[in-house]
Amino acid sequence: MGNATMNVPFVSGTGGGSSGGENELSRDDLFDLLSNRRRRFALHALKRMEEPIELAELSTYVAAWEMEMEPEEIDSEDRRSVHVTLRRTHLPKLAEKNILKFNESENTIRSTDALDNIEVHIEALHRNEIPWSIYYFGLAGVCGLLLVAVITEVPIFSTFTPLHVGWFSALIFGLSAVVHRFVGPHSQLGVSEKPPELQQLK
Repeated sequence: MGNATMNVPFVSGTGGGSSGGENELSRDDLFDLLSNRRRRFALHALKRMEEPIELAELSTYVAAWEMEMEPEEIDSEDRRSVHVTLRRTHLPKLAEKNILKFNESENTIRSTDALDNIEVHIEALHRNEIPWSIYYFGLAGVCGLLLVAVITEVPIFSTFTPLHVGWFSALIFGLSAVVHRFVGPHSQLGVSEKPPELQQLK
């Protein structure tokens, strides 16, 4: 999982009105909520779909993403298990943290301000991918080793100076930051059509 903004304020209580006073969604709460793939898909849909959202429609999209199919290809059998676990487990858990409001009698879901204020970035890791944090750490290590090689006048690097290393480091970090700036939004829940985990699959 990637970066996430923490300590998001929300009004306590799971009913229709507020109970007064503010609480904070802790780091542990957020990580726990996002630890389940089905919940991440549900939150992604909630950030994109027009409310109120019918549970059947939400289940269809989550099932489609899990099965890597189009929503119109999902039938009732495909949707059933998703529908049951969302209703019995995941939606009540999210409602308990006041991320959403689930009307069980009408089978409709509405998001709360807490969900709107959460900016969650997911790093979908595959065999040929590394997290940005590790990438920057490795890049800093390479630049550091290069500087040591220049200072100690290793034969291959004897024609370079520390100033050259400085310019190289600034250039490579700058280019990486530009790439990160454009790639980052696509790893955020609710931004792209499909969840970020599926955007990077191929």
